[in-house]
Amino acid sequence: MKLTWKYFGLELIHTFTIARGSEVIDPCIIVELEHDGVIGYGEAAPTGRYGETKDTVIDFLKSVNLAPFKDPFLSEDILACVDALAPGNTSAKTAVDLALHDWIGKKLGVPLWKLWGLDKEKTPFTSFTIGIDKLEVIEQKVREAEIYPILKVKVGVPNDEEIIKTIRKITDKVIRVDANEGWTWKEMARDKILWLEEQGVEFIEQPLPASDLDGTAWLREQVHMPVLADENAIRLHDLPRLHGVFDGINIKLMKCTGLREALRMIHTAKAMDMKIMLGCMIESSVAISAAAQLSPLVDYADLDGNILIRNDPFVGVKVAGGKLMLNDEPGLGVKRMSEISNR
Repeated sequence: MKLTWKYFGLELIHTFTIARGSEVIDPCIIVELEHDGVIGYGEAAPTGRYGETKDTVIDFLKSVNLAPFKDPFLSEDILACVDALAPGNTSAKTAVDLALHDWIGKKLGVPLWKLWGLDKEKTPFTSFTIGIDKLEVIEQKVREAEIYPILKVKVGVPNDEEIIKTIRKITDKVIRVDANEGWTWKEMARDKILWLEEQGVEFIEQPLPASDLDGTAWLREQVHMPVLADENAIRLHDLPRLHGVFDGINIKLMKCTGLREALRMIHTAKAMDMKIMLGCMIESSVAISAAAQLSPLVDYADLDGNILIRNDPFVGVKVAGGKLMLNDEPGLGVKRMSEISNR
């Protein structure tokens, strides 16, 4: 098995701002796993919130040795070995996981959703993210998102109410709100959420810092809308301590090390009667299409990372009227843009 990688800068259509900061270009490392004449694609989208950069991803990939394994079908052993190389490095591990799954699907000639026994017609609608910005730019973004029936609005700044009021002047669409740990004490979060309930917001994501589980448990008893964990829900082992504190979790491949772990988290969360959302970072169609393969299993989707960029090097899952549309291509269902344009 031959593992290679290349850095790619994803250019955002709009500057993307959340409570922690802003980005214009997001890093992405595209991985290729070649074996037996078949190439599987993977992707790492590192973020500083989880201690990763472009350089840490590349350094980790250099440490991956696939020589002891005869082929990618030994994915359980391979991914266990990769996970044990070092703590953290979750997006780097995800890149290997996705490449393995893509290779397996291509070798068998089936898309992953079919391999897992899922119905591609049961994909959810994805939300479209409205990042923090000047009010006039937020208004522009909402108008540009006209075809999407669900908006995910970033908050966690002093003018949160102005942001929501600006959006509500334009549309009565479903709104989901993500504070990205931006509300620093529980009473503030309570007051903001009670006001958001009056604006018809569907649920709130990560209102308080991940370290404040006691505050979140208190907050959940004070409000009426569901409270979902994002920065608290990294990997499978986090779920037991989140049960009873949050109503649901946001699973992101880049946090959890890939499809293998995500599938385990989905089934565990279902057993705990927790709501499940599939989310993303700013990513190309490789990682978005990978997550979409699991989407028939979940309650909510926020898989718009590839829609927010202008230079996606791949094409994969499509969105029609906001609904995720899986294709019948094998593996992750992605092709390089160069493969499309050279036909």
